[in-house]
Amino acid sequence: MHLFEPFTVRGVTLRNRIAVSPMCQYSSTDGFATDWHLVHLGTRAVGGAGLVMTEAAAVEARGRISPQDLGIWQDGHIEKLAQITHFIAEQGAVPAIQLAHAGRKASTSRPWEGDGVVTPELGGWEDVVAPSAIAFSDSYPQPRALEIPELKGLIQSFVEATKRALAAGFQVVEVHAAHGYLLHEFLSPLSNQRTDDYGGSFENRIRLLKEVVTAVRAQWPERYPLFVRISATDWVEGGWDIEQSIELSRQLAELGVDLIDASSGGVVSGAKIPIGAGYQTSFAERIRKEAGIATSAVGMITSAQQADHILRIGQADLVMLARQLLRDPYWPLMAAVTLRQGTVWPSQYERAKP
Repeated sequence: MHLFEPFTVRGVTLRNRIAVSPMCQYSSTDGFATDWHLVHLGTRAVGGAGLVMTEAAAVEARGRISPQDLGIWQDGHIEKLAQITHFIAEQGAVPAIQLAHAGRKASTSRPWEGDGVVTPELGGWEDVVAPSAIAFSDSYPQPRALEIPELKGLIQSFVEATKRALAAGFQVVEVHAAHGYLLHEFLSPLSNQRTDDYGGSFENRIRLLKEVVTAVRAQWPERYPLFVRISATDWVEGGWDIEQSIELSRQLAELGVDLIDASSGGVVSGAKIPIGAGYQTSFAERIRKEAGIATSAVGMITSAQQADHILRIGQADLVMLARQLLRDPYWPLMAAVTLRQGTVWPSQYERAKP
């Protein structure tokens, strides 16, 4: 297995094992994709990635991180997304979408506008929800705890978003259960202090994610893959950890999940995370080997040799790149040159091939 070996999962084949990781662009109005998204995502498809995934697309308006987040909670969102998926596929890449709900980290400012709550007067909203009424930090909204009857509506929001993703032409759906957002908040005992069927024990804390996955898988065509992104550890004692992640991944595989996108952190403010080159790849490796499911590695992957090494030693089946692809959208094309692997350049760019 190497970086430019095709990867087939269900009825979809990626031309290589390089994926564009979801990266919020904070460039939407009312959840609608724009020309920015078309160019941003389309350029990475032209640049040679095998899989191009959108940023987190909110399944509810209140599920956005910021008022400028991408959404897929209404049918009107489909048209522009369909234009984007068509262009991505036309360039030989597979279009993917991440379905998300921000939970208690919703209604906050864009990064370049500073930290803090966005009030309704500035486009934010008051109904911020979470498993428990515990704020992420003093600068974040005070959420209210979701009632059990509301959870069925939340699951249905993921189902309706899945239908729209299919209508828009996506071929891979990823459920976002990482980085301290709603589904991760239910997983972690640090953010979930419920005493009902959705809190307390491990089985109770994973219940909502399993119900979401079951509902999405039932709606998503059998020929198309379903991914789940998790935070493999909270990096805090007493929180969610790799052992729980492995067991969760085993159970998700039984429900028809095809790949675990193994990230980490995000549920606790100020957690000490040892960030460095490839600092999360061991999580992808353990889940892959111990849970028996395909994984993707993500986090500080920057060089062609590093990415190729991750695959060659069996740590993951895919590598997901984020910031490196912001710096260089044509990284996959140049990685092929570096590794002396054959890859097809766009005809329009062929004259520039080294």
